[in-house]
Amino acid sequence: MEIQQLRVFLAVAEELHFGRAAERLHLAQPPVSRMVRQLERDLGTDLFLRSTRSVRLTAAGAALLAPAREILAATQRAKAGVLAAGRGELGTVKLAYAGASTHVLVGMLAREVRRVYPGIEFLLNSQDFALPALARVLRGDVDVSLGRWDFVPAGVQSRIIVEEHLVMAVPASHRLASKEEVRVADLAGEPFVALPPHEGSVLGDRLRRLSLGAGFDPDIVQRAPDSWTAMALVGAEVGCSLTVSSVAGNVTDPHVHFLRVVDETLPIYLRMAWRGTSDNPALPPVLALAERVWPGPPQEAVPEE
Repeated sequence: MEIQQLRVFLAVAEELHFGRAAERLHLAQPPVSRMVRQLERDLGTDLFLRSTRSVRLTAAGAALLAPAREILAATQRAKAGVLAAGRGELGTVKLAYAGASTHVLVGMLAREVRRVYPGIEFLLNSQDFALPALARVLRGDVDVSLGRWDFVPAGVQSRIIVEEHLVMAVPASHRLASKEEVRVADLAGEPFVALPPHEGSVLGDRLRRLSLGAGFDPDIVQRAPDSWTAMALVGAEVGCSLTVSSVAGNVTDPHVHFLRVVDETLPIYLRMAWRGTSDNPALPPVLALAERVWPGPPQEAVPEE
């Protein structure tokens, strides 16, 4: 039983006329008749009752209608799936990101991937700090990472999503909580909550630079495993915490106030990064979609180590 035989059988069964079925299939009538007879021989039974005036389905022919339609539909689905996979519209893309600062952005992209490319499974992995997330890209454990890096290594491509500024999170009861801006020097002697001291941590680097420039060493009284926890500790009056504007935009705890840091420092960019040599066919469509969802500020050259 061949696909073309089933296609011809269905055309004859729906037209109940060999000539009209041949026209519908853009074939001559003799090949249509031959394929039906061959199918009947293969199945060992007549599918049609033929007379000079009419063509009717036999019971066997009627029983073949539904399976034949299912087989042809499955064939079309298989063909569409193969073509979609070739275009990168099927597959899996894994994204690593840090929760508090980027979960809204990630949600925007995830919704668009589901809408535009329903055949792509978009797997999200949160609570990855920037350097470990970048290492996962290099190892091929994830396809894309979001993070703040001053430098990216060779072999990694990146694009700026958001240009951010530094803010200081302080408890609502803090003496400076009513202000909108702060200089780091105003916080000399204050207790600080900080994230783990990963090598290359942008926030850790900026806190060291700014506090040393202000003439003091920051008194870090507690390390938080992530930004959500850091903000909860600030709200609990454990200390102040240097963070970025996207965290301030996503945290709505009334016990935490955010003050813009006015000290001059190196710019901070949230970037997306991926391996330039990735062979995942589903990655390019997601990257192109991300460029529409996250257009970002004007492009800049990315320095390499």
